[in-house]
Amino acid sequence: MSEQARKETSEEFDERQKELAAAEGEAYQRSLRHMIEVVAHTGEMVTAGEYIVGFAQEEAEGLYHLTDDGEFEWTEPSGEENCHLEVAVADAADGRFVPEASVTATLAAHDDGEVGPVDMDLLWHPGLYHYGENIHLPGDGTYDIEITVDPPTFRRHDETNGDRYGESVTVRFEDVDVKTGQS
Repeated sequence: MSEQARKETSEEFDERQKELAAAEGEAYQRSLRHMIEVVAHTGEMVTAGEYIVGFAQEEAEGLYHLTDDGEFEWTEPSGEENCHLEVAVADAADGRFVPEASVTATLAAHDDGEVGPVDMDLLWHPGLYHYGENIHLPGDGTYDIEITVDPPTFRRHDETNGDRYGESVTVRFEDVDVKTGQS
């Protein structure tokens, strides 16, 4: 872990809070690894600056949307959507999810052009929060996936540790085997 990513105790953040944050991060990272290694077709994660950035790729899937009248509506993927890309952004110091970042992904097929950048919305999932979207790709194949994380705009507590997540990062996952379809 880089010095930049490290969290120190302070007037705002004591040793017990540090332990609890680390435990929360460890649990989130276990859920993320499970999604990448067991649930998804493929996925990876890397540390980039103050973030851990990971992705999982699955077939396009249905999602609930909250309507204007406050009701939930289940929406199946559109006829052309054939890929669900999930992106996790976590704190490199303790592994916890980082909300409200602006996340985009671009997928470049080795033999058929580029899709994106696509905005990755925040998604609730029973296993873990993540960013994601259903998208249309030309088909199965080998892709390079570029993910950009722009800093969240939320305010930060703590004079010692609060000056974090201020830089954009871009990570590139190369030669990713993507399987398209709808679940």
